[in-house]
Amino acid sequence: MTGLRATVHVTAASSHGASDPHQEGPADLRLVAPALAAWAGAVIGLGAPGGGAAVACGAAVALALCAWRMAVVRRRAEGVPARAGRPCAGPSPGAARRGPGPLGPRSPRRRPAGAFVALAAVLLCGAAGAAVAALHASDVRRGPLPALAEHYAGLTAELEVSGDPRLTRPKVRGSRRTPPVLVFTADAVRVTAPGGAVTAVRTPVLVVVQQHGGGDEAHGTEARESLSSVWRGLLPSTRIRVVARAAPPLSSADEVAAVLRVTAEAPPVKAGAPSPLQRLAGHLRAGLREATDGLRPDARALLPGLVVGDTSRVPPDLDDAFRATDLTHLLAVSGSNLTIVLALLIGPPHLATRAERRGLAPRLGLSLRGTAVIGGALALAFVVVCRPDPSVLRAAACGLITLLAIGTGRRRSLLPALAAAVLLLLLYDPWLARSYGFLLSVLATGALLLLAPRWSAALQRRRVPPRIAEVIAAAAAAQAVCAPVVAVLAARVGLVAVPCNLLAEVAVAPATVLGFAALAVAPVALPAAQALSWCAGWPAEWIAGVARTGAALPGAEFDWPGGWGGGLVLAAALVVLVPVVRRVLRRPWLCVLCVLAMILAVCRPAPFTRVLTGWPPPGWRAVVCDVGQGDGLVLAAGDGTALVVDTGPEPRAIDRCLTDLGIRRIPLLVLTHFHADHVDGLPGALRGRAVGAIETTTLQDPPGQVQFVRTVAAAARVPVIRAARGERRHLGPLTWEVLWPPAPPTLPGPSGPTDSTSQPVGADDLDGPNDASVTLLVRTGGLSLLLLGDLEPPAQRALLAAHPELGGVDVLKVAHHGSAHQDPPLMHRLAPRLALISCGTGNPYGHPAPRTIAALRAQGARVLRTDTDGAIAILGTTARLSATVNGHRIKSGPVPGRRTRRRPVSTRRAPARPAGGRPPGGRPARRLSPRLPSPRWLSAWRLSARRPSTPWLSVWWPRSREEPPRPPPFAPRPCALPAANRRIGRRRSAPTATGRTLVKDSF
Repeated sequence: MTGLRATVHVTAASSHGASDPHQEGPADLRLVAPALAAWAGAVIGLGAPGGGAAVACGAAVALALCAWRMAVVRRRAEGVPARAGRPCAGPSPGAARRGPGPLGPRSPRRRPAGAFVALAAVLLCGAAGAAVAALHASDVRRGPLPALAEHYAGLTAELEVSGDPRLTRPKVRGSRRTPPVLVFTADAVRVTAPGGAVTAVRTPVLVVVQQHGGGDEAHGTEARESLSSVWRGLLPSTRIRVVARAAPPLSSADEVAAVLRVTAEAPPVKAGAPSPLQRLAGHLRAGLREATDGLRPDARALLPGLVVGDTSRVPPDLDDAFRATDLTHLLAVSGSNLTIVLALLIGPPHLATRAERRGLAPRLGLSLRGTAVIGGALALAFVVVCRPDPSVLRAAACGLITLLAIGTGRRRSLLPALAAAVLLLLLYDPWLARSYGFLLSVLATGALLLLAPRWSAALQRRRVPPRIAEVIAAAAAAQAVCAPVVAVLAARVGLVAVPCNLLAEVAVAPATVLGFAALAVAPVALPAAQALSWCAGWPAEWIAGVARTGAALPGAEFDWPGGWGGGLVLAAALVVLVPVVRRVLRRPWLCVLCVLAMILAVCRPAPFTRVLTGWPPPGWRAVVCDVGQGDGLVLAAGDGTALVVDTGPEPRAIDRCLTDLGIRRIPLLVLTHFHADHVDGLPGALRGRAVGAIETTTLQDPPGQVQFVRTVAAAARVPVIRAARGERRHLGPLTWEVLWPPAPPTLPGPSGPTDSTSQPVGADDLDGPNDASVTLLVRTGGLSLLLLGDLEPPAQRALLAAHPELGGVDVLKVAHHGSAHQDPPLMHRLAPRLALISCGTGNPYGHPAPRTIAALRAQGARVLRTDTDGAIAILGTTARLSATVNGHRIKSGPVPGRRTRRRPVSTRRAPARPAGGRPPGGRPARRLSPRLPSPRWLSAWRLSARRPSTPWLSVWWPRSREEPPRPPPFAPRPCALPAANRRIGRRRSAPTATGRTLVKDSF
């Protein structure tokens, strides 16, 4: 018999068709609205006052009863004609459109009873969510802890640990790295106030275990090991007694009533042992860590995170790589882990209730109900071992509902299971309504159920293999719905998330299965667990390699407006983009062009980027990178080669700057001093580049950051040397001399013996690391640049005394991020044409100081700063000095409505030089470059009206119109510049291919 086969049997291998054909139908959304209502009610109930929440819940219940009554009445009215046996005279037009129902045609003007039932369910679920949330929120405000926290009172508390202790990631604040702290959640069960009053409570708190001392001694691996092992070994359900100081939480909407700060030096007093279940889970987790001790660093750190969510060993650089590639869901144990575990038992879910089911269950002779019971036990054990994080709870709830359907023999689609799981979890713990992790987990799962099948079918219609189409559709759907939430949190959009997830997917299942096997075997046979861990280490290293490679690409991510506004904009853009992609897929040549464009956007080759953005400008001499509150400067020394001075506080910022500039080789990397805002970005500068040596200052302080530099350099096999005054080097067009600090006789610099005419300065003679900053005088293309590091006024005066021949410079990197601590005689002697300040936006230190900027401008310098101008590129020569910024627009040129006058050219000669025309350092005397006279930026009446009272500013500010500012101690000569460029600060704009304009100023 021949003929056309039904659509549902087209893909069947048998000539009789498929035995269980899959027929697409509308999605079952009946539980979605109640789940969303409960979610919204929980969000409102957590923040609303108790009385307001009670009134709202009462009103919702009353409306739900009214809707239920209307449903009953409507159901009776619809059933009257059928029971009385009176047929209707004829179907109305509306009934014809809607079709006959089981009880006969309905009136088009009357809503069916089911609509009122659905409305009642939505109102009741919303009221339930709000009521439960209000009760949980009242627990936070109940008891004496909130009042004690408001007064920062000291207290003694008995706590029941509810979460695993974890180390926070240290951050750079100013010149120091904050010390790592250990944090964990707990429930306060008994509180002893300062007056001795004891109160039994049940209040959630956050415990912060601090270590005395700065962050320098507690840095990196040593800092992690320095905290007491007693604190780190606490298991959930353990009862401890601590002496702490209470503090209010950062936000009133937090889940905790207070923050209890304790010190690591005072160990906790155990008042109760953990439960047997938690001891077993802790023993399993410890066994997995022990089994992975012999693996390579990435596998050793990653495998416990993939299996049980233990990220205590994940280093910051690997964590950054996972965030940049949107692979963090692999470290947060989620439904994929439980799915893999359950798949070993029941096989593919769509075959679980059929005779041809797969997995271990049929081989062990287990019935459907026995399979469901064992699967439920595995899901509960999964929650206990992996800890009840939001994604774990959501996955376990979905799995239990699916197993219940298998055990009862009733097939249910997964979307109602997801909605039911969300509803039950929100009623159990309404704080999940404010959890971004829970939101991301639900969105990703919903996308896999709703969007991924349709997108997979569309790809298969375009001749993509089914398995590949499913994987691509799943990754793309999850990324599309989660990207707006990620933008809300991180203010960025990743471009490599989908390909990185596809590449990592092939290794997730082997690593998870082998890791769980090692977890189960470790307590009884550690050698076998180590062998399994070694096998699991290979796929784990593959995943880590994918993350690191993807994050290293220049276009792995780009900035996006943060907050809910940015998230909504991105969501709208994705909604518009989906139909566009659908049309593009119909034309192969457009697909090829889009793929090529994406490759160019991710790889960002330097010529392509320069054409589109205009950055970096051709012929750049030096670039001040925008690294935040810190320093990072790059000096061009040839094609792909540069001298780098400082690396800023964040590795990603300096890495991005060097990548944009196309720097692949760094013969010498200078760290002016060891403060965190100058050295903590060192791993980013070393990443993927050939570095010849790292040169540091002579003062080895702070010791923690000194050790950090040595550890990073040793890992990259880069030698570390020390600078010394008088050291001279050249690299391509660059020549530079180290002016400061003087090297002690016991610590000679790499260039040979130090200056014998100067007195050696030891560590005791330098007032802190700032005064030991390596100071460089750089010359390139006829330009002179002076880099002062973070020198304070005493060291600046000593520098001027040690180098009396020091004259004017073209470009000055202002010391200490433009702080108010500057030495007027030195600044007056230098008289720069261009002053550069590297500082972070909104920094808490007030950098740069307004009076420093005003003083520099009064001298005629053009001031550029990274917090408002972004990265700054220096171009040109002495005759035509210019700068291009890659950030916000800057205002240049004369002040509107005022005359710009030149400063009178001084006829005073430069300071006398030693005989022979050589400075004390032995270098031939260099004639100063011709300089353009600087204008007087502020009128005399403004200066006299706002004359500062600070004594040192009187050097910079003219006292009256008749008394001009003092000229510099050298005689500049006017430059032979074109008339159009003789005015300082004249703006020239260079449009780029993308319509973006980079501001270019001439000096």
